Amino acid sequence: MTDRKSELAANLARVEERIAAACAAAGRGRDEVTLIVVTKTYPASDVRLLHELGVRHVAENRDQDAAPKAAACADLDLTWHFVGQLQTNKVRSVVGYADVVQSVDRLKLVSALSGAAERAGRELGCLIQVALDAESGERGDRGGIAPDGVEELAHAVDQAPGLRLAGLMTVAPLAGRYAGRQRAAFDRLMDLSTALRATRPAANMVSAGMSADLEEAVAAGATHVRVGTAVLGVRPKLG
Repeated sequence: MTDRKSELAANLARVEERIAAACAAAGRGRDEVTLIVVTKTYPASDVRLLHELGVRHVAENRDQDAAPKAAACADLDLTWHFVGQLQTNKVRSVVGYADVVQSVDRLKLVSALSGAAERAGRELGCLIQVALDAESGERGDRGGIAPDGVEELAHAVDQAPGLRLAGLMTVAPLAGRYAGRQRAAFDRLMDLSTALRATRPAANMVSAGMSADLEEAVAAGATHVRVGTAVLGVRPKLG
């Protein structure tokens, strides 16, 4: 085993222990939580090593990095998640490799994704990104729509050919009433998920929690956690 593979294996084992402990503490089964490894800034060779180590869900946040990486790993049975803010001019490329877009936050993006998915003959899973730092009608600092915009966007995804409403996603906010209160933020997301599932039971995915706060997300009921640094290491500063 190479040094890098050994490093990744050890990091994955530690993250697995954290998720398992969080599930046990919450009275949940370990199989109720899916680990998504966020591979942004890391090479395709790391993705291949992660696959060898059993990882099947990976995420990227920039199309210019993700597209060539996904192409280099096209022979692997991976589910690719796009988690970054997405401009409409990147939609066609993203639809070419992503199985799930977790950052759907405006009607214009729904229309663009639908058109690209139809042209590509694909069905794309969509998560509505909820910004818990946004006021009514606004978008959050890191993307996402205010909670009161979820229903309108969910309806748009329901009506859009080529798209499947899979659930909700959030990033713990750095400002506003939930700043520094990750568990409260994730509880709020679960409340919104419960309301969404009342009329759309299949939209049961709840993506929340990262390296620093995955325990709080699991305790709140998240079905997917997005972990990068704890698996791959601290990223070099950009710029």
